[in-house]
Amino acid sequence: MITITFPDGAQRQYESGVSGKDIVEGIAKSLAKKTVAMALDGVVCDLTDAITADARIEFVTRDDPRALELIRHDCAHVLAEAVQTLFPGTQVTIGPVIENGFYYDFARDEPFTPEDFKAIEAKMREIIAADRPFTKELWSREKAKQVFRDKGELYKVELVDAIPEGEDLKIYHQGDWFDLCRGPHMTSTGKIGSAFKLMKVAGAYWRGDSNNPMLTRIYGTAWAAQAELDAYLHQLEEAEKRDHRRLGREMDLFHFQEEGPGVVFWHAKGWALFQSLISYMRRRLEGDYNEVNAPQILDKALWETSGHWEWYRENMFVTETEDERVFVIKPMNCPGHIQIFKHGLKSYRDLPMRLAEFGSVSRYEPSGALHGLMRVRGFTQDDAHIFCTEDQMAEECLKINDLILSTYADFGFDQIVVKLSTRPEKRVGTDAMWDHAEEVMTRVLKQIEEQSGGRIKTDINPGEGAFYGPKFEYVLRDAIGRDWQCGTTQIDFNLPERFGAFYVDHDGQKKTPVMVHRAICGSMERFTGILIEHFAGHFPLWLAPQQITICTITSEADDYALEVAEQCRKAGLRAEVDLRNEKINYKVREHSLAKIPVLLVVGKKEATEKAVSVRRLGSQNQTNMTLDEALSSLVKEATPPDTK
Repeated sequence: MITITFPDGAQRQYESGVSGKDIVEGIAKSLAKKTVAMALDGVVCDLTDAITADARIEFVTRDDPRALELIRHDCAHVLAEAVQTLFPGTQVTIGPVIENGFYYDFARDEPFTPEDFKAIEAKMREIIAADRPFTKELWSREKAKQVFRDKGELYKVELVDAIPEGEDLKIYHQGDWFDLCRGPHMTSTGKIGSAFKLMKVAGAYWRGDSNNPMLTRIYGTAWAAQAELDAYLHQLEEAEKRDHRRLGREMDLFHFQEEGPGVVFWHAKGWALFQSLISYMRRRLEGDYNEVNAPQILDKALWETSGHWEWYRENMFVTETEDERVFVIKPMNCPGHIQIFKHGLKSYRDLPMRLAEFGSVSRYEPSGALHGLMRVRGFTQDDAHIFCTEDQMAEECLKINDLILSTYADFGFDQIVVKLSTRPEKRVGTDAMWDHAEEVMTRVLKQIEEQSGGRIKTDINPGEGAFYGPKFEYVLRDAIGRDWQCGTTQIDFNLPERFGAFYVDHDGQKKTPVMVHRAICGSMERFTGILIEHFAGHFPLWLAPQQITICTITSEADDYALEVAEQCRKAGLRAEVDLRNEKINYKVREHSLAKIPVLLVVGKKEATEKAVSVRRLGSQNQTNMTLDEALSSLVKEATPPDTK
């Protein structure tokens, strides 16, 4: 007999080999009808699996969050069946669940196109409506290879060979169609529901190797309910409208080109926006941090000492000079900051020492991973390193937290999750060192949540820490519900020790300082891209790269328009003049497309009265004001939040 423990703590005994299906049907037919899978000791598995040892059981219904991955997994299998039914001779390869959906790779002489989606989706709905049960069989390696070889599924034969000896080889059936799969699956195809959609096609090399054949990848999305699918599709539609690359062109902010892959060509307006961010961050650091600047190129030996040469070599840009010295274009600022800390004797009275740098760094990213401002090879970090004692470490982390959260609030981000990433499998330092660092950061994480009154959510990312220490990751949610990981706080006992950094303690002994790595925006380029999409290019006035355009109705107002522009600039406002001989409605449309927040329209009447007509981006209304009134109001609105 085995003992099964239920979520409410109740326990019952069953014969060994009983299935989850047997158990739930013995409890209530209504519950059995809703249950699509089970979780044994927290691991989701097939409801029909035999249970052979004591276990804690949970019944997973379709509306359980854990069922969403099953819905998508099952939908991928139904996609594969639909494709092979409609297009005989197509080979199926792999079809995993991914964020927000799934994909399946197919081998076919003629690639699929989006025009095929209508027929494929219709066939998928037929298969789902048939409500065929998912059933599992365990096959021998030889049988599986023979069956798939006979079917002409040569990619599946290769996948069978890749499964380690001794591991179960599972075959899942849905009616007559079957596939090699690790599982688990829900009880039947009908449980998938109708809230799915095929999204796009792309080419993909078999096993990601360009030497292998090109396959066709069909992407899809699936959700538990139609309302969730509709919300997701609306988010995608909004994301397309807000795409920072498109807005970057429309607003004349930046561009990329083939001769400089992964590096930004900033235009004047984009550079003004970028510098506004830098200026804001400098003001926030003033009085607490000393801004420094470490060299761009440093000898390989320094990166060997830091450990980056071993752990991060594939992401570095390396050059060798004629005298055979090997140099690295810095991928991060921390080793340089340690050199600055080491220059001159430091006492415990000097700690904490906070060094900040808007450091330009370079990291090799595969060309396929590059994505506008969001994934680049050259970027600026709003980086800082705090050298402190162990006793000061927790307090410094809390101060960093306050700075990060207040910064995000100034940009309109109020939904924040702070995640503690713990020790990875590959790491440096002793277990005792990691134990201590994680204990302190766990305590700080609890304080962060408590001090926010529950407003800030917290979480744990097991095994996702840096190779030299645990870290906090700050994840913010934008205007359309997307999450972005930006800020970090990382504890490091390792690098100072590697470089022999020390301070003289109150007892005259040399001590190794704790090094806290800190970034708020992270990559300033990426944060700029996030802001462009968050605001859809409609920036608050203080941040807008061009705040005002003065538009003339008639050439008789040209001189006055120039005078208005001069008054705006004297007041610290970023203003330009449009004196073109075009109709005012044409000018308004053009500047609205460029997302200029404020248009000051002037004609002969305004010139005579020293007034302006104020039009706001996104509004059809206009307000007549004296120039002095308008300037006073706009200057107040354009004041950065940190200086109010």
